[in-house]
Amino acid sequence: MPEISRFFGIVIQMYFNDHNPPHFHVRYGSQRALVAIETFSVLEGWLSPRALSLVTEWASEHRAELKENWNLARAETPLRPIAPLE
Repeated sequence: MPEISRFFGIVIQMYFNDHNPPHFHVRYGSQRALVAIETFSVLEGWLSPRALSLVTEWASEHRAELKENWNLARAETPLRPIAPLE
């Protein structure tokens, strides 16, 4: 699963040809979640409120890039890195 960003110990990844709705995978320590690109809601798993806040802030800044990477992943083509939250 390609890593597209990493910040503050949070790893953001996407699977190639993954299922709908469009989402990305988050790892933070032992926490795991699937987060919807459109709503930033947690589809599966769990993140602490602090981690979810950071992920939501990052994703809101990069929604267009996330959508673009989703389309690339669905086509099984290389994904583009996305800048971390600073």
